[in-house]
Amino acid sequence: MARFWGEIMLLIDNETVHKLLTMRDTMAALEQSYLGVARGTVACRPRIDVNLPTSDPDRMYRWGTMEGGSAGGYFAIRMKSDVIYHQTAPDGTRTQEKYCGHPGQFCGIIFLIDAETGLPLAFINDGNLQHMRVGGDGGIGVKYMAREGAEVVGMLGSGGMADTHMLSFIEARPTIRKLRVFSPTQANRDAFAARMAERHGIETVVCDSPEQIYRGADIVAALTDAAQPVLNGDLLERGTHVVNIGGGGLPDTRTLERVDTYLRMGDAPAPDGHETLDDEYLAWRPRAPGATVGNKKRAHGNMLPDKRVTLDELIRGEKPGRTSDAQITWSERGNLQGAQFYAVAARVYEAARAANLGHELPDEWFLQNIRN
Repeated sequence: MARFWGEIMLLIDNETVHKLLTMRDTMAALEQSYLGVARGTVACRPRIDVNLPTSDPDRMYRWGTMEGGSAGGYFAIRMKSDVIYHQTAPDGTRTQEKYCGHPGQFCGIIFLIDAETGLPLAFINDGNLQHMRVGGDGGIGVKYMAREGAEVVGMLGSGGMADTHMLSFIEARPTIRKLRVFSPTQANRDAFAARMAERHGIETVVCDSPEQIYRGADIVAALTDAAQPVLNGDLLERGTHVVNIGGGGLPDTRTLERVDTYLRMGDAPAPDGHETLDDEYLAWRPRAPGATVGNKKRAHGNMLPDKRVTLDELIRGEKPGRTSDAQITWSERGNLQGAQFYAVAARVYEAARAANLGHELPDEWFLQNIRN
């Protein structure tokens, strides 16, 4: 990476991130970071949540962080402050919702640091970057595991994650010519389909039921905030590649049973005395009515060990990925959020400095002469 030294920090907002960050750069940064974790040049930890009860028994406060960095490069921590609650969609799907202050408003910040000097470099709003890094991860899975010449995407969900996943899917497979999409709200799926047709020049089909998205799909993507799995593995056609966001972290049981090969981007280095760290995140809760103390395991982990290949093993040629067009494949990042955020934030920071964008924040606001 190019290096920049200066006497100022930058505040980089979502508009600037949107202007500067391409999906190609996002995917390249993620892939480089994943390989760095496997090869010992990148350190990261998975997300840790601190959960606190609020005065409303149906709402919980959650502080979440994840961090990572590269030797001789950059370090970053992503911080988010949310009030969490659940609601039920018109189709009966239970979703997890969040806000900061009031619904529709959110607080998430990435603090980027120079790992050579320890100097703070930037605060970056995480909204657009968050969507790009998740979409980019799905695109890497498609790049290495989807059938060559893949043409049809079947998608559950029509929000921001759906937008960035379509960017990454088409980056990985320019052969894509058709999208079939379903989401519970008709206006949302109609608008999304129209936007994708105009942006990508592809045919779009708005489906009236989730079952219809599997028809002829080379890539099936569940991109929702549902609290439970929304995929139906019985409907997957042979040769499909699966991407899943939400749903508690995993596809449904039937999808997992039918997967022939599973690509995991990697794993965060384990603490001393442990062979591996499988948790997607750890959560701490205080002793209070309705709360418990201890670690909470999300429904991730080192799944399907007999069918698993890591990105590093695939690149090195140590294990194969897809070996036939008939195989059903699935990809997911593993517990590498910290490795994602530092890598993509660094790309944004370098692009902002090169373009002379971002709001300047003097170093003296953040540095001191009192030893901490």
